Amino acid sequence: MAQVESTKPDFSAEGVAAPPTSLTRVAMRKFFRNPFAVVGLIVLLFFIVLCGFAPLFTHYNPATIDMLHASLPPGTDGHLLGTDEIGRDVFTRLLYGGRVSLIVGFCVAFCSVVVGTLVGAIAGYFGGWVDMILMRLVDVMNSIPSLLLNIMVLALFGSGFWLMIAVLSLTSWQYVARLVRGTFLQLREMQYVQAARAIGVSNWSIITRHLIRNSTAPIIVNATLQVGTAILVESALSYLGLGVQPPQTSWGLMLNNAQEFMLTNPMEAIYPGLCILLVVLAVNFIGDGLRDAIDPRTKLKISRRRLQKWRNRFSKSGI
Repeated sequence: MAQVESTKPDFSAEGVAAPPTSLTRVAMRKFFRNPFAVVGLIVLLFFIVLCGFAPLFTHYNPATIDMLHASLPPGTDGHLLGTDEIGRDVFTRLLYGGRVSLIVGFCVAFCSVVVGTLVGAIAGYFGGWVDMILMRLVDVMNSIPSLLLNIMVLALFGSGFWLMIAVLSLTSWQYVARLVRGTFLQLREMQYVQAARAIGVSNWSIITRHLIRNSTAPIIVNATLQVGTAILVESALSYLGLGVQPPQTSWGLMLNNAQEFMLTNPMEAIYPGLCILLVVLAVNFIGDGLRDAIDPRTKLKISRRRLQKWRNRFSKSGI
């Protein structure tokens, strides 16, 4: 009798197909191939470690006044970056001031993203009069200059640390709300959302389990950019004297204190200004890297760019 060939599937190592690469791995691979994003991540982690573990890198108190060692140049008597006009160690104040600026940046970004995501999700999912009311609220908030509103509120109610975070959070959520609303307007018409409605899934479950999960990419990118914006606004408010108050310090407050000594000791202003510049640039590079890594059209853009280069080369060579 002729032997019947076995039809059992081949589960050997040669017969098993390689598992597909997850989207997270693809995004991470794209992110770490971006040199600007990697440098930005390294710089941001450097500042976080340096400021978060400040007592390990300096033994001075940022509020201690020592008039006998005032205005020392860098490297004198153990002061790495010298001292200011009243003898406070500049390096120590940079570390502890960076704590305040970074905490404000991350807290404001988190709160504004939460508020903006909630407002945008409700407006985009339900639509109708709910969407109209919430978007008119966004328009009203956008019509008021945020910096002027921040100055007015802090001047009337005081310049507390947590009050400043609350005020900055309540004036920086509008763009996130519009972004999430636009994403929800597209996603709510998808078939899986209609199927979830058909089987009786609640609106809250659809929003939290399906729509927000599919909107995380633009939200994460916007959150990173919000960090840099919040640091800049906090520095501006502290420079105007409406941010944190002594004995606390921040990079903006250091700039405010150094403006009287710009001609005699300009390094007091250069140090905090350089820290603000590096951190904001690092956060923006990270945000751009995340946007390019998460955006599925990035590969197509690169391919078109390379194709155009090849066409130019061929046209020059006469092919």
